[in-house]
Amino acid sequence: MSKKDRIIYLKSDEELEIIRNNGRILGKAQAEVAKAIAPGVTTKELDKIAYEYIKDQKGHPSFLGYDVGGLKFPASLCISVNDVVVHGIPSNRTLKEGDTVSIDCGVYKDGYHADSAYTYAVGEIAKDVADLLKRTYESLFKGIEQAKTGNRVGDISFAVQDHAEKHGYGVVRELVGHGVGKLLHESPEVPNFGKRGNGPKLQEGMVLAIEPMITLGRRSVVQENDQWTIRTEDRKAAAHFEHTIVVRKGAGEILTTFEYIEEVLAKKNLVVA
Repeated sequence: MSKKDRIIYLKSDEELEIIRNNGRILGKAQAEVAKAIAPGVTTKELDKIAYEYIKDQKGHPSFLGYDVGGLKFPASLCISVNDVVVHGIPSNRTLKEGDTVSIDCGVYKDGYHADSAYTYAVGEIAKDVADLLKRTYESLFKGIEQAKTGNRVGDISFAVQDHAEKHGYGVVRELVGHGVGKLLHESPEVPNFGKRGNGPKLQEGMVLAIEPMITLGRRSVVQENDQWTIRTEDRKAAAHFEHTIVVRKGAGEILTTFEYIEEVLAKKNLVVA
């Protein structure tokens, strides 16, 4: 990583308003997807719903064509089912009763990105998996509480790890949160594990994607041959929740939103927490 790549950019109020607006678009796109999640639906169909909604709002899906060393992501959503942690590619796979499905989505508009993820139950799921979703969701907000001026990135990381591990879950090490802004991935990295008081100091105006990736079994993961899909090595379930936030004096301020998603889930009686 070059010295320039390590620069942390603080955002102005005007920039934050753009990201917040993109977060609303993203939340509504996720809600449209949430309406369609059901047994018999393919993950490719879900991807199409998000793509069309974001384009209708004059935005661009941040992940579509995202380039990592010449390898471009081929879809608008990362859709990760059951033991897939992140970066699942939409396909003709059909969802089944009892599945879980993580939808990770980004919106780029007016020069800035917003990034958020939510893990959904497909109908009724096993209690241990439902508990995993609930605790992962909680760990996200534990991390956000620590995203305040004067703290360090490690305070966020420790809060996520402590909450997950005290309930017996694995915390993925190989994938981390990150800064967000003109680029989808900016400095600093925001691990889901760490020590209090370590890492870059948090300053007002830093925009971060905090995204716990938590496993029901061991924390070790493997990458599939498609060079994108990351799944648990022991094939046990994983969960992933993410918000884009801005560092503030008292606690992180959330710029993305779960409001529209959870209105849909309440109607389905599938609220996570």
